[in-house]
Amino acid sequence: MNTIFTLFMILIMIISVLLIIIVMAQNPKGGGLSGTFGGTSSAQFGVQRTNDFMEKATWILGGAIVFLILLSVILTAKPSSTMQQAPAKKEAPAPQTAPGTNNTTTMPVPAPAGN
Repeated sequence: MNTIFTLFMILIMIISVLLIIIVMAQNPKGGGLSGTFGGTSSAQFGVQRTNDFMEKATWILGGAIVFLILLSVILTAKPSSTMQQAPAKKEAPAPQTAPGTNNTTTMPVPAPAGN
């Protein structure tokens, strides 16, 4: 199972790097934090909207990361049905006496040794 986990981690890291590159290569759509704080929006200068390929690639790579993480958790998880349970302790049953009697169990006394 260790090799499967390592394979998933390498794939997730490669896809994460690709996602960072795709996001950094996209043109800003305008607004965001710069528009909130009074900065000039990049849409005023004629920057066109991000092309469809970059947007689709972002969504696909993000979905691939989520899918690989879920798949790695499912395939590398240890099953919980193999938990070992401690055996239950059994107590010795109490001696049974007939109702209405006060008999106590006594050990037989050995006979004295003869001289």
